[in-house]
Amino acid sequence: MTLTCMTEGVPLVHPLPQEWDALEVSGVEYDSRKVKPGDLFFAFQGARADGRAYAWQALEQGAVAVVAETPAAEGFPGRWIQVQHGRRALAQMSKFLLGSPDEALQLTGVTGTNGKTTTVYCIDAMLRGAGRTTGMAGTILYRVGGKEMAAVNTTPESLDLLRLMKDVRDAGGSNFTFEVSSHALALGRVYGLRFHTVVFTNLTRDHLDYHGTMERYFEAKDFLFEGAGGPPPAFAVINSDDDWGRKLSTPPQTQRLTYGINNGTDLRATGIEAGFHGLKFEVRHPGGKQRIESRLCGLINVYNLLAAFGAGLSLGLSAEQIAEGLRSCEAVPGRFERVDEGQPFLLVVDYAHTDDALRNTIATARALNPKRVITLFGCGGDRDRTKRPLMGLAAAELSDFVIVTSDNPRSEDPLSIINDAMVGVRRTDTRFVVEPDREKAIRRAIEEAAPGDVVLLAGKGHETYQVLKDKVIEFDDRVVARRILRSFGYQPGAGESTKGARA
Repeated sequence: MTLTCMTEGVPLVHPLPQEWDALEVSGVEYDSRKVKPGDLFFAFQGARADGRAYAWQALEQGAVAVVAETPAAEGFPGRWIQVQHGRRALAQMSKFLLGSPDEALQLTGVTGTNGKTTTVYCIDAMLRGAGRTTGMAGTILYRVGGKEMAAVNTTPESLDLLRLMKDVRDAGGSNFTFEVSSHALALGRVYGLRFHTVVFTNLTRDHLDYHGTMERYFEAKDFLFEGAGGPPPAFAVINSDDDWGRKLSTPPQTQRLTYGINNGTDLRATGIEAGFHGLKFEVRHPGGKQRIESRLCGLINVYNLLAAFGAGLSLGLSAEQIAEGLRSCEAVPGRFERVDEGQPFLLVVDYAHTDDALRNTIATARALNPKRVITLFGCGGDRDRTKRPLMGLAAAELSDFVIVTSDNPRSEDPLSIINDAMVGVRRTDTRFVVEPDREKAIRRAIEEAAPGDVVLLAGKGHETYQVLKDKVIEFDDRVVARRILRSFGYQPGAGESTKGARA
């Protein structure tokens, strides 16, 4: 494919020299280590590395040209294409080179602060249950058909995302469902894609270290509902119980489906029965009523299931197919995930890492009528400091005992992070302890637990590592908790772990 064809429609800072018109391009890359002869190399400026520093390496490996938002360094001997927006250009050129796989599939993008991962899992389960070949991408993993791979970003770079879509298309697939983060929207990772359905779960305080204000955070989400640089989506499924959801604007050609528990929504959950073994409720929808049963727990998952229900309707599934798919959806890794070694109390691991998510998760535990809720949490380093006291307050207001520990401290001093969170904890009279060592903190939580309690290990969820100042270590809350429980002599099947903690 010629360079002229590749750059058609991409806003360039300077026109290409005429002699470049016939240059052939065989691929695109943004990682210099993967560049092959004939590729275009995209040099991005990142938080930790500057891709422009690797332009020479890309050239030596056979790159046709370098694409960047800034001018070439003085003396650079290769071709340099300056564009107005690097990641948007990557998205546009990748789509063109790969034959627009997004247009061959029904794309569903799920955005919001909380619930994205669970909603994506539920939608994909419904579609697979209906016999469709699908793809999925999110915080935990990427899946193409039956093949799974570890996730790198919540939303991959556009090139990787489109490659996944191409694999689904080439396998005869029909659907691709994925999480769309605010970072991905702001950076242009999904720019120009054709979405069939977009879903909004909720918006609560998060990522303000990046966006600055809630208004700018919301604007990033709102961009998806405008089309994110592509055509307007056919459907928008929106949580209208959420204040920000009611503010979302959609183009006139986009069909809106609202969901919630309150009156006035297109999809409404009624007769909710919540317990340790899951949820039961009825969905009133434009076509009638449908009984829903799910293994997922808690009120927050009523919303996630409603979001998936709306997406299912938009994708042509019947209410009965949706109900069957939701019934088959297993618990999502790291989302109120139980760790059972026969102990006489319930121990769960959850990814909750915002104050709103903590409140929702602790409320889910409270709904099980435990004797006490013991909450362990930490706050991430190099992230929005303003949410730390809010998380401390949320944990302390709703729990009977709180253990404040480390999450992923990154470059920050763990004790400094903990002190920020303690501002909120100390606003209550809830008992607490501070233990910066996360493994020791988990042991302390288990030592504290009595029959009928719920122990909540919050913050890391599915993660299998901990990011420290100078290294990344293996650390999985679930693995550590199992090891500690076994050290106390507990064995699977030896007792009733849910005793005293039932709805």
